[in-house]
Amino acid sequence: MAEVGRVLYGREDVRRRVAELGRTITGEYVGREPVLVTVLKGGAVFLADLMRAVDLPVEVSFMAISRYGDAEESLGRVQILLDVELDLAGRDVLLVEDIVDTGLTSRYLLSVLRSRGAASVELCTLLDKTVRRIVPIHPRYAGFDCPDSFVVGYGLDFRERYRNLPDILQVDDLAALRADPDALTSYAPPAA
Repeated sequence: MAEVGRVLYGREDVRRRVAELGRTITGEYVGREPVLVTVLKGGAVFLADLMRAVDLPVEVSFMAISRYGDAEESLGRVQILLDVELDLAGRDVLLVEDIVDTGLTSRYLLSVLRSRGAASVELCTLLDKTVRRIVPIHPRYAGFDCPDSFVVGYGLDFRERYRNLPDILQVDDLAALRADPDALTSYAPPAA
């Protein structure tokens, strides 16, 4: 029987890459106090680790969005359920995404953040799925190039499961996972 999924990026690779991104951001934002904005729920894990890796004063804020309709992909059509509460006028803003896929949602969110009068708005993503890109979005900071596969772990979910996995898993048999949502529980961290 084929495996449902496998480790694509292990926890040590993720930890190392987030630290590298933090150092790069620190170097490029010296003397500034960036606002890190992420979209709940998926981006929260990456944001938590990234902000600790940035050696600057930072503020964080959150957005929550909802897809229009029942589509698995938003196609860029989203409704903002929770908006940034900070005044972004004159601020350096970094949109922190867990994954950039088609680029449609990121493009929309970047335009919303720019419309708030920010001094600068850049995009940082942990996973950059360029193979699926529809619009020309080029994150300034990207952790890993992601293959054209469904992924879970490190904030990314399947039906709200697996966000807590420390590794990023590539789902090789999505039909099997749909049939048995617990198929990847063997990758869960052991109980303390």
